[in-house]
Amino acid sequence: MAPFSQIFAAALAALPLCLAQMQPGPPFVRLNKNDAMVIVADLQEGLYQVVRDFDTITYRNNMIAHSAIASLFSLPIVLTTSAETGPNGLLPKEISALYPSAPLIRRNGEVDAWDNADFRAAVRAQNKSQIILAGITTDVCTEFLALSLRAEGYTVFANTEASGTFTDKLARDANDRMVAAGVVLQGVFAIVMDLMRDWRGTPGSAQVLPWLDTYLPAYGYVARAHEAAVTNGTLAPGEAGL
Repeated sequence: MAPFSQIFAAALAALPLCLAQMQPGPPFVRLNKNDAMVIVADLQEGLYQVVRDFDTITYRNNMIAHSAIASLFSLPIVLTTSAETGPNGLLPKEISALYPSAPLIRRNGEVDAWDNADFRAAVRAQNKSQIILAGITTDVCTEFLALSLRAEGYTVFANTEASGTFTDKLARDANDRMVAAGVVLQGVFAIVMDLMRDWRGTPGSAQVLPWLDTYLPAYGYVARAHEAAVTNGTLAPGEAGL
């Protein structure tokens, strides 16, 4: 057995490492529904055609779900398009119909939406510090705008399910660059859960479950299965006590 002095010396040597491991990690950046807004950046019918990192049905649903987050939580929203009278096309009617009175900035040249003065003014007018963003393409319309917003001091949550691009590699590269700049990457379900915080709140279970049933049926059917079990279910032999 090693002498006590050696054991004591080894313990002292390990102490700095132990203390370093006990230091607090980076802060958990939470969405705050009272300080958040949504941006729809170039989720246009023409640009939709170039998205290859999602299947077409999934991505269409993700675009619309992203846009509908603002309606669920009564968040301000700013819409922007790029050259919508050309091949990029219009916003899908499912999005534009949700927000007939929201600011819609039609850009006719600027690639990065933040380079457009009307767009900057529309975002600043909302007086929010947190921005939930998605666009086509991930590596241009989402990434460029996210980095510009971070440079302006905004906290940016990039919706990775509602941003699409040509290849998986381009999406990964863009996401890596955004993370390095402090952008938070999240999907639809995480964004909705963080905005809601508590199923007992408002919006809470009564509002969010029907929304999920429409926009995220994979979870909506969890609630449907529970409803069916309660209202129409009986235990099969052997289920009791499991």
